[in-house]
Amino acid sequence: MTYSTNEMMTVAAARRLKNGAVCFVGIGLPSKAANLARLTSSPDVVLIYESGPIGAKPSVLPLSIGDGELAETADSVVPTGEIFRYWLQGGRIDVGFLGAAQVDRFGNINTTVVGDYHQPKVRLPGAGGAPEIAGSAKSVLIILKQSSRSFVDKLDFITSVGHGEGGDSRKRLGLPGAGPVGIITDLCIMEPEEGTHEFVVTALHPGVTREQVVAATGWAIRFAEQVGTSAEPTDIELNALRDLEARTAAAHGQAPGEA
Repeated sequence: MTYSTNEMMTVAAARRLKNGAVCFVGIGLPSKAANLARLTSSPDVVLIYESGPIGAKPSVLPLSIGDGELAETADSVVPTGEIFRYWLQGGRIDVGFLGAAQVDRFGNINTTVVGDYHQPKVRLPGAGGAPEIAGSAKSVLIILKQSSRSFVDKLDFITSVGHGEGGDSRKRLGLPGAGPVGIITDLCIMEPEEGTHEFVVTALHPGVTREQVVAATGWAIRFAEQVGTSAEPTDIELNALRDLEARTAAAHGQAPGEA
């Protein structure tokens, strides 16, 4: 089956979730990838959302954390305060799955403003629970489309800390967990280099060149000594993803592909 770069990104991200992992999920691309993992390679993944659902199994992608589909399909629903204090800050979240408007070479995230904070060019959705997820989850995955506008040398605003200034910065900040362990884009997969914690390209998606990645990155991106190639999506993965998107579009009155 033929597939799009967006489908490749979603499938590659879904594959990073281990079966049985407890995952704190962000809305949008993270939710799509996490639910694809639940429907394919990781049927026992436990999806937690900020509004309180634990073990959510939505049949369609939620519009927001307050979408009733999450609560209706969850194993349990608890107060938001319990999600953060007991589950997240208590060290019970294996993976935080986040999106971003901007990301830098150390996996720091901006979802607040583009431009000057007091006179921004664009005011973004804001932090939500992302700073706490990035700070307290045992590990973090980031998913977003790659361009020089989103992969920047210097963030306009640091909403959520990844590896800070690199090196042992995260440790010096007193943040638990490993921080971001992967950035999955429509072009490649990046992982933090040992020691520096600067993100380097470890795998290219099929048909993508190094030149494309360089052109779509706002800093001097580096490549690992051994750069792999992502496995193409299987028919099972693509069918599950497309069925999920079709159900979502029908439920929310969207055109196909908008989900």
